[in-house]
Amino acid sequence: MRRAVRFFAWALAALALSGCATGFLLDNQVQTFSHLTAPPASPTYRFERLPSQQADPAQSALEALADPALYRAGLRRDDAAPRFGVQVTARTSRMLSPYADPWDAWGGGWGMGLGGRGIGIGFGMPFGRMESPWFQREVGVVVRDLASNQVVYETRATNSGPWLDNMAVIPAMFEAALQGFPNPPGGPRRVDIHVGAAAPGT
Repeated sequence: MRRAVRFFAWALAALALSGCATGFLLDNQVQTFSHLTAPPASPTYRFERLPSQQADPAQSALEALADPALYRAGLRRDDAAPRFGVQVTARTSRMLSPYADPWDAWGGGWGMGLGGRGIGIGFGMPFGRMESPWFQREVGVVVRDLASNQVVYETRATNSGPWLDNMAVIPAMFEAALQGFPNPPGGPRRVDIHVGAAAPGT
């Protein structure tokens, strides 16, 4: 049983590493709160930052990853004449894969021995300990009406999986978080986004 679990974890890791070449379906858990009843007449925005984000050199890169999803949602960046302020956040943490073998590594090899009934040959699969990468990610978008200084849209997406490439996964998560803007379904929901090579039939 332990060998079967170990092999499954190895196969899952191999699939994850090849994901960028073949494409994969990214499942996201999304929850959104909206005070917008219709698409805004003037959908312009500028990015806003918390004090901690001001000093973070990665924030500009994160905003660049979020911008295509905001555009697809119907928002248009205009730093000179924005109607909304948009704050984006992201968090990634590495964790133990749920498919990891909880037992210590088992090794393998081969050998021969001479016993009372003849020659015996033994063989074991040469797998050592292997920990599959697994990541917990979360992205968030907050939209604030600059005229009233009120938050009018808040959305968050989370994902747990083996995918390694933040540059591919994070934009897809922002797309999932903004799906349905400005009137998404209420309550938690699952949003699948295809990442990488085009899905069959598209």
